[in-house]
Amino acid sequence: MSKKIQNLITKYFTKQASLSELDLLSQWIENPSNKEEFIKYVKINFAINVNMKKFGTENSKKQLLKFIEVEKKGRIKRIALNYVKYAAVILVFLGTGYILKNGILDNTSGVINEKTETPVTINNIIEVGTDKAILTLEDGSNIDLEKGKTIRTKSIQSNGEELVYDSSHSENAEIAYNFLTIPRGGQFHIKLSDGTLVWLNSESRMKYPVAFKEGETREVELVYGEAYFEVSPSSLHDGATFKVLSTSQVIEVLGTEFNLKAYRDETNVYTTLVEGKVVINTSQTKKILAPNQQSTLDIKDNSIIVKPANVNDEISWRKGLFSFKSKSLEEIAKVLSRWYDVDILFSRPELKTVKFNGVLRKDETIEEILNNILTTNYIKAYEIKDKRIMLK
Repeated sequence: MSKKIQNLITKYFTKQASLSELDLLSQWIENPSNKEEFIKYVKINFAINVNMKKFGTENSKKQLLKFIEVEKKGRIKRIALNYVKYAAVILVFLGTGYILKNGILDNTSGVINEKTETPVTINNIIEVGTDKAILTLEDGSNIDLEKGKTIRTKSIQSNGEELVYDSSHSENAEIAYNFLTIPRGGQFHIKLSDGTLVWLNSESRMKYPVAFKEGETREVELVYGEAYFEVSPSSLHDGATFKVLSTSQVIEVLGTEFNLKAYRDETNVYTTLVEGKVVINTSQTKKILAPNQQSTLDIKDNSIIVKPANVNDEISWRKGLFSFKSKSLEEIAKVLSRWYDVDILFSRPELKTVKFNGVLRKDETIEEILNNILTTNYIKAYEIKDKRIMLK
């Protein structure tokens, strides 16, 4: 096998392959002898190796090659997901997804720990996250929003999966504010009165007006958490700009898409621009972001660093995926804790710094995800008791 092909396979698993490279790899696999070489190379991936042992090598080969071909043929229809979906094809094959330790397809890190203990589940009441939120009205009253529950008032309506504000009430003399709070284990979608769309991730809270005044600056606040914004263009609102307030910064936009992450248990605020242009303002400086760039604000000293970003990784949560690239187990645990509403603890401090790469589906059970973590050299077992998980 040439080094070029080895690099193509590695790019495939690390979701860095371009469409032309995927075509080249697919053509190479069509040769029967190359197909066998590909299978041998894939087996270095220990998660796949486990799957082959369970379901049978020949059958697994056929499934793998079939899914690769399906993904190739369907790439035009799913161009919006681009590299994320191609990386996720192997997750479909495995059924539950995968997490790999540093250096995917690296022989030195791809050996399953033979000393892995048996996982223990004393009482598992952990549920997969779903659409739910708490709406706080201007009078202070709360309304629970959840699937199957329909809400209708003079200015809002909800089908339990999204919240929509009426755009016909923008002439009010006094601005009234609502809050939307997403608990751990939840997510929700909202359409503001100006047509701006916002997706809120688990453990997030946003403050916003019931209606914006025409011609005046449209302003909302991400009190904490993570949100993805598709801002209605200023050209549709008499030139009125749109501002998002968050911890120690103000984001000014004219009409764009971006992701903002400002969790309370993190010391940095991350703003990732998908398209358009935004200006990040702090008490000390101003930064302009271009598409595919991310600003990192250090809350302690208000310093900002701007660097290129993998947008698909940053917004994968909105598309039903967890995308971890060189993330520590401690960082991954925070993400999983918010989505599954669970506390994750470590029996050994050194486990927190272990780096992983991988893509997982958000609709998987916590046990399915933990079983993938067990395929590393470092995690020997886990214990689930109520809503508490101990990694050993």
